[in-house]
Amino acid sequence: MSATRTVSIIVRGRVQGVSYRVWTRSEARARGLRGFVRNRDDGSVEALFSGPADAVAAMETACRFGPPGARVSDMDVRERDDLAAPEGFEILRD
Repeated sequence: MSATRTVSIIVRGRVQGVSYRVWTRSEARARGLRGFVRNRDDGSVEALFSGPADAVAAMETACRFGPPGARVSDMDVRERDDLAAPEGFEILRD
């Protein structure tokens, strides 16, 4: 079993209004990840993923493409050993 890894990501591009958050929640739950996803005021999407390192890495790769209709132009990934992810995976509302 792989070690637990927690990362936060900021995804930029056409990522709001294309069901990016719903897609992210579905993909994260399918991989058994904990965390959240939310829209940011600047038009980007922020997410926190925590779980087996290989599942987090696969989610990072998936987020670079996103759902149909999304166009990811940039993505920042930060290791987050300082944060504890909530149980489950949820969409946070404004």
